[in-house]
Parts: sequence; structure tokens; C-alpha cells
Amino acid sequence: MKLLLTDSGIKNGKIRDALVDLLGKPIADSSALIVPTALHAQAGGAVQARRVISGLEDRAPMAQLGWKSLGVLELTALPTIGEELWVPMVRETDALLVDGGDPMYLCHWMRESGLAALLPTLRDTVYVGLSAGSMVMTPSIGADFVRWSPPGGGDKTLGMVDFSIFPHLDYPGMPKNSMANAEKWAATMPTRAYAIDNETALKVTDGKVEVVSEGHWRLFDPQQ
Repeated sequence: MKLLLTDSGIKNGKIRDALVDLLGKPIADSSALIVPTALHAQAGGAVQARRVISGLEDRAPMAQLGWKSLGVLELTALPTIGEELWVPMVRETDALLVDGGDPMYLCHWMRESGLAALLPTLRDTVYVGLSAGSMVMTPSIGADFVRWSPPGGGDKTLGMVDFSIFPHLDYPGMPKNSMANAEKWAATMPTRAYAIDNETALKVTDGKVEVVSEGHWRLFDPQQ
């Protein structure tokens, strides 16, 4: 699976070019499924999910990029329907657009739905994460980012990459997401970690990470 782990979606030309490169064809020739599940575990999630799916959320562009086709994959529904109704659809899509919200709630439902187990088999699919949708692919998110607590507690996520992510760096209205707090957070993490702002994404192919940015970011590496 090819990954584009964004802070706030396809915010600029560099990130869009990275997406097209991973797809191997224009967005207009590509199909996508958007996953709004993480939004349900936060206040106003139902309204926000509607905005995201409808392409009205300009602060975090995902649905409105001009896809050839766009469907909605709601993870909470999948355990109650047969795999034959959704697994082929996921396998055939060019991109999975996994939106933000609560990362631990998203992680829980990615496991419960069976999507987490399916992801490693999707070699040609481009996984596009946004905030929580990016954080869920890391080994852990850190206690500071745990709001919804999964059964058994903890901050462990899917571990499909070997680094963690501190999102929304220096974002207006989020004073806790300062570089100083990112440094404190990184000191508690067992792996290397990236602090990224809304103009930054992490492109991951074959385990190699490329920072794609028109903003600012920082790598915290305990090995260095």
C-alpha cells in the first residue's frame, strides 16, 4: 500500500502532485472511497461528516478533488454486512480517503470492521490519511491525543509505519499544538516522530518517507 499521510488533506500543489504520482494517473481518472468514521466520536461529528462527504470542507480538501467516482465507506456498518458487499469494492478503488476526528475511535473500528487486516494486501491502493486518518497508521499516538478510550485503554494504533505524528502544528486556535508541546510529546514517544502543519504531508512508499511540504515541520529522531 502507498501512503499519503496529511495533516489537513490536499492543501497545496506539492501535496496534490504527490497524490497524482502515487495514483499513477490523473485524479479525474481515479476512483475513491471516503471514510468519515473518526468524525462520529467528536462533538458535531454528524454535521462535519456531511460537510466532508459533500466536499464543502475547504479547510481540508479530500472529496472535492475531482474524482472519477466517489463512494462512502462507513466502518461501523461493515461488521453487520457480508464481506462480499464491501471487500471487492475496497480492492477495486484507487484511493482510500480516511478523514480526521478521533484516532482511537477510528483505530477501533478499522480493526472491528476488518479493514485493518485488509490494508496490507492492497498493494496498488493509495491510502490518503487526514489528521486522525494519518495518526491511526502509526504505532502509537501518545497519551496527549487520547480522547475516546478503546476497550482496554492505551494509545496503540495500527503500526503500519514506524513513526508517530504530531498534527496541526502551530494551527490557529490550537495553542496546545505548539512546537514546544510537540517537543515534550516527542520525548515520550518510543519511535521517531514528525510534527507537521496543515501544509505538510508524509509520502510513504516501500517504507521510505518523503516529506512533502509548503509549510513547516520537524523530525524528532531519538537515534540522532
